[in-house]
Amino acid sequence: MTKQTTVRLPDGLADDAEAVARVRGESVNKLIIDSLAAEIDRVRADENFTARAKKLLERDQEILDRLAK
Repeated sequence: MTKQTTVRLPDGLADDAEAVARVRGESVNKLIIDSLAAEIDRVRADENFTARAKKLLERDQEILDRLAK
């Protein structure tokens, strides 16, 4: 399953992405997907990021619990 979204890129970045994708013989879509996947892998490995994410999610759960009362 895939989800469609719109990404607005500055002209220079779009041109660079098109050039990189063309040289690799792939689509800009694949380049963006691969780049996002690499960034998500990077932040998952970042202990500071995961600690901040956990803290935010715990805070969100506290708010939801309060609202459910």
